[in-house]
Amino acid sequence: MGITASQIRQDLNCFGGFGQQGYGYNVEYLYNEIGNILGVNEAFKVIIIGAGNMGQALANYSNFEKRGFRLTGIFDINSSLVGKKIRDIEIMHLDSLERFVSENEVDIAILCVPYEHTPAVADKVARLGVKGLWNFSPMDLKLPYDVIIENVHLSDSLMVLGYRLNEMRKTEK
Repeated sequence: MGITASQIRQDLNCFGGFGQQGYGYNVEYLYNEIGNILGVNEAFKVIIIGAGNMGQALANYSNFEKRGFRLTGIFDINSSLVGKKIRDIEIMHLDSLERFVSENEVDIAILCVPYEHTPAVADKVARLGVKGLWNFSPMDLKLPYDVIIENVHLSDSLMVLGYRLNEMRKTEK
């Protein structure tokens, strides 16, 4: 990556002292401390709202749990999906969201709803006290609440990949 050992030490020192000069770092301790800084050593309760293709794909991705993000509920309004299970979690109707959140201390809601429903669903989830929203709608969310929002732009990411591939092809010619 072209990063010197000195740069890494300086970056780590921004978060505190993790090693001793001349001795290096205890790798296991450093690994755990970086996990604490990034929050991956915490357990987060997650729900998915919208059990269509994107919601189902995310629900089936088991690596989130290895990083402390435990899926506890899935919600949708489509009666053909309500009652079905994904990885032993029954899809519930959106009408039961308020009760579920009040009983389960949800940390993060993953929004996989259509564009036109995104503002209302996000507002509802934030008013219920969920403090983190991972938004897969093509709409950038901004809410007047104390909520952290991560807007995911799949098309933007694909455009960046296309650009980089195009640049690589230009240099190969």
